Amino acid sequence: MKRLMQLGIFVLALGMTLPAFAMDLDAAKQKLDTVKQQGLVGETPTGYLDVVRAGADARAVVDAINSARRAEYTRIAERHDIPVTQVETVAGQKAIEKTPAGQFVLINGQWVKK
Repeated sequence: MKRLMQLGIFVLALGMTLPAFAMDLDAAKQKLDTVKQQGLVGETPTGYLDVVRAGADARAVVDAINSARRAEYTRIAERHDIPVTQVETVAGQKAIEKTPAGQFVLINGQWVKK
């Protein structure tokens, strides 16, 4: 019983500390251009970022930025009474169009250097 209690406390403590390891939005914004230029992160037609190739803080940047994008897309969809998927699709098209040459975009399931 004591061992089970210790395990429970450990799991609880771990759960409380994991968010502290997550990258905050400001830090992710600061690193976004760098990881895109390094070819680690790219834009997708769904309006979200994804990891092209692992490295540095690519996953943490993607997760933080996508979380903020998801919240904004939801807010826009609710304000205009349209499906979130519609907002995501339009945002994805715009993001791909605005992506500078030399950075990656996902086209037909393949990463392409623009």
